[in-house]
Amino acid sequence: MSDAQSTLITGIGELVSNDGQPDAFAAMTDAALVIAEGKVAWTGPAARVPAADKVVDAAGRAVLPGFADSHAHLVFAGERSAEFAARMAGRPYRAGGILGTVEATRAASDAVLRANLRRLVAEMLRQGTTTFECKSGYGLTVPDEARALALAAEVTPEVTYLGAHVVPPEFTADPAGYVDLVCGPMLDACAPSARWVDVFCEDGAFGADEAAAVLAAGRAAGLDARVHANQLGPGPGVRVAAASGAASADHCTFLTDDDVDTLASTSVVATLLPGVEFSCRQPFPRARRLLDAGATVALATDCNPGSSFTSSMPFREMGMTTEEAVWAATAGGARALRRTDIGHLGVGARADLILLDAPSHTYLAYRPGVPQIAAVWQAGIPVAGAVPPA
Repeated sequence: MSDAQSTLITGIGELVSNDGQPDAFAAMTDAALVIAEGKVAWTGPAARVPAADKVVDAAGRAVLPGFADSHAHLVFAGERSAEFAARMAGRPYRAGGILGTVEATRAASDAVLRANLRRLVAEMLRQGTTTFECKSGYGLTVPDEARALALAAEVTPEVTYLGAHVVPPEFTADPAGYVDLVCGPMLDACAPSARWVDVFCEDGAFGADEAAAVLAAGRAAGLDARVHANQLGPGPGVRVAAASGAASADHCTFLTDDDVDTLASTSVVATLLPGVEFSCRQPFPRARRLLDAGATVALATDCNPGSSFTSSMPFREMGMTTEEAVWAATAGGARALRRTDIGHLGVGARADLILLDAPSHTYLAYRPGVPQIAAVWQAGIPVAGAVPPA
């Protein structure tokens, strides 16, 4: 490895590579890794390291792939702490709370929205999230949705058009008219900035036929599908996701046996968002049930100002092993985004990686609430924390 851009990270106590059996956590101890031209160029035992231009000594600490957060709502204004406090006092969550954020977002300038977005992105990066998805959904007019997606596209390629978040007040008497708007002029304005189309398929939001129409229109415009599914109760969301060929069904809090079978027998990733259940005092999704059935599971934050105002990927627990949780937050998130270049540290992968201030991945759960991220690399470049000296 004589490339002047190469960096050797050696003395790794545990290297989580996820580079082995498909859909399986993989790690090695006493390991090393070489980065060159923004990618992983070599991994193996520390005793057999190749030469490199720079050397970083991990001093026995763990290295993991960067987290891949496949579900976040980051373009918004305002805050909803009073709503959160009311839920802690026993008031149930309802989708209608979204409209408070819609009002604030519509009134905000581009500069305010951009500043809040970039603050949250920096916060995520410090916590080891190197890839994230970002949705619209708090504008719900053609110009407001279009500007939200344009802002999101400044910070991530994983941009999702969510005009079908809820029906805005001005269309309360004409929800069909709003679906027509979402599938027509709004989609035309938003598709150039987006990769994905999403819909909140839920009581109080959009039914199965409406959701299917939105996803079909998005696909016709070149967007891939993802679905908010089965968050507030049993419903058609998972079935709609499967029928539309969606990459993921997100939330999956209330699933029937048929839903679990559908997720296990198709390529739809079950993306679980436990921050929502914590914030909304709902039952947590049954991750063990999904994993035992053979479904692919991802973990994401659902960072948003109402139901899950956290950007912390390590904040996850639903009966999963620590290995399953780390895989779901890295390789699982990559699968939910249909990405093969992230979520693992195999040779050729993008060099997105985390150095923990701990000897193993287990510390992410072993020391809950304690910052564990010592340094973060994105495409081979240190972007957060303090890289140890050679």
